[in-house]
Amino acid sequence: MNDVSLHDPLKIGIVSISDRASSGAYEDKGLPALQEWLNKALLNPIEFEPRLIPDEQDRISAALIELVDAGCALVLTTGGTGPAKRDVTPEATLAVADKEMPGFGEQMRQISLRFVPTAILSRQVAVIRGNSLIINLPGQPKSIAETLEGLKDAHGQSVVPGIFAAVPYCVDLIGGPYMETREEVCKAFRPKNAIRPARTA
Repeated sequence: MNDVSLHDPLKIGIVSISDRASSGAYEDKGLPALQEWLNKALLNPIEFEPRLIPDEQDRISAALIELVDAGCALVLTTGGTGPAKRDVTPEATLAVADKEMPGFGEQMRQISLRFVPTAILSRQVAVIRGNSLIINLPGQPKSIAETLEGLKDAHGQSVVPGIFAAVPYCVDLIGGPYMETREEVCKAFRPKNAIRPARTA
C-alpha cells in the first residue's frame, strides 16, 4: 500500500456541463465518472473542485478561470463538445487559453473513432492557462474512461494510448505538481531525465 504522504498533493477541477443536469432534470453522471477514474488512476492525494453548470459560454469560461485561480493544476470538463447550437464548451475553453494543445483533441477523436463514425463530430480541445492544463472530455462516462485510459487488448496490452499518459509530463512542463499514476490503469510517460526518484518514508 502506498503512503499518500510520499506523493505531491493535487487540486483538480472537474466540470460537468449540461443544461438538464444543472437544472435538476436528471442526475449528473459526469462528475462521479471523472472523480472515480482519477481516484483509480492517480497515486497522489487529490482535492477535487467540482462544478455543475449549464451550457452557457460565459459561465463555463468564468468557472475555468475560477478553478485555475484556485490552484487547480488540471481541469477536466465533460459535455458540450458536439455540433449542436448549445454546445459551446470548446469556445468557452479557447476563450481563456494562453496556449492550445491540439494533440489531445486529435487523440481523443482517434480513440472514439474505434467505436463510432460520429466521433468526427466531437470538438474537444485542450489548452494551457497559466500553470494549469484544461481538457474537454466526452460526455458519456464510458467514453470518459476510454479517452483517458486508452484501449487495451484481452491481455491488457495497450492498443491505442489514452490521453492521460501525456498529462503528468505536460503538467511538469508548465510548473505543476508531480503527478504519479497506477501503471495498471494508466502508465504515465516521461523522458528518463524527467522521472523523479521514488521517495521513501
